[in-house]
Amino acid sequence: MDFLTIAGANLTSPMVLCFVLGVGAALLRSELSIPEAAAKMMSLYLLFAIGFKGGAEVARHGLGPDIAFAVLAGIALSALLPVIAYLLMRVATGLSGVDAAAVAAHYGSISIVTFVAATQALEGAGLVHDGYMVAVAAAMEAPAIIVGLFLASRHLGKSDRSTGELGREILLNGSIVLLVGAFVIGWISGDTGFRTIAGLIDTPFKGVLCLFLLDMGLLAGRHLRGSAGKLGPATLAVGLYMPLVGASVALPIGLLIGLSPGSLALLLTLAASGSYIAAPAALRIALPQANPAIYLTLSLGVTFPFNLTLGVPIYIAVAEALA
Repeated sequence: MDFLTIAGANLTSPMVLCFVLGVGAALLRSELSIPEAAAKMMSLYLLFAIGFKGGAEVARHGLGPDIAFAVLAGIALSALLPVIAYLLMRVATGLSGVDAAAVAAHYGSISIVTFVAATQALEGAGLVHDGYMVAVAAAMEAPAIIVGLFLASRHLGKSDRSTGELGREILLNGSIVLLVGAFVIGWISGDTGFRTIAGLIDTPFKGVLCLFLLDMGLLAGRHLRGSAGKLGPATLAVGLYMPLVGASVALPIGLLIGLSPGSLALLLTLAASGSYIAAPAALRIALPQANPAIYLTLSLGVTFPFNLTLGVPIYIAVAEALA
C-alpha cells in the first residue's frame, strides 16, 4: 500500500479535521464551546472504551509465553520512554516541569491510529505480524500516563511525601482507575462481554472521538494565543526526535525477545507513537495545570504526521533488515 495514501487518509480523517476546526475556531475567537460537564463525560467514555477493548483483545488472544514476553516488553517501554522524554525536555527546552511531564506522558502511551496505519503498511509490504500485538498496544496505554503523573507530582508540592504514599495517590487517580479497571473488566468478560456492550463502546467511539478532539482543539487554540513563546524550535523538535528515540530504544528489546519482522515493525511503531486520545483524556482530568497547547501540538500536530509519512516506512525497513 502507498504510504502517501495512508498519510493522506489519516490526516484528512474526521477526527483530525475536528481538532483543526477547534484550533481554528479558538484562534479566530469564535464563541464555539463545549460544556465542561460534557467534555469530562467524553473523557471518561474514551478511557472506558479504550481500556475495555484492550482487555477484550488480551482475552481473545490468550496468554502464552510469546504474548507474555511481548506485553512485558511493551509495559517496560511505556514506563521507560516518558522518563527519557522528560529528561531530554528538561535539558533541551524551557518547559516547566509540569508541562514536560505532561508531554512525556504522551510518549510511551500509544496512538492506535498510527498502529492501524502500520498494520496496513505491513500488508502492502507483504509482511505478516502476530495478532497479539494488539494486546501489546493495549498494555502500553496506562504505564506512561502513570509515570507522567508521577513526574508531574514532583513539581506540585508533593515531593515531601513518601514514595509509597505518592504512588498510591497516582495509581488511585480516577482516570487511571477507570482505564486499568476497564481493561481488567474487558479481559475477564472477553469476547462475550465485548459483544454485549459493543453498541456502547464500539459504534459511537469515532463520533465521540470527533467531539473530544474538537474540544481539545478549542482548548489548544485558546492556549496557543498566549503561549506561542513556549513552542519554539527546541520544543517543536521534541515531536520529531522522540519517535526516533522511542524506536531506537525498542529495537534491541524486540530483537532480544525474537519478534518477527512484522511484529518488530509494530513494536517500533508503538514505541515511536505519541498518544493523542488516552493521554489527553487522562491529563484533562488528572493534570489540569498542564498546557494542552503544548502536549497536543507535539503529539498530534508534529509526531502523528511525521509517523504517518516518514516514520512507519523507516520502522518497517529497519525491522526487515535486522529481524
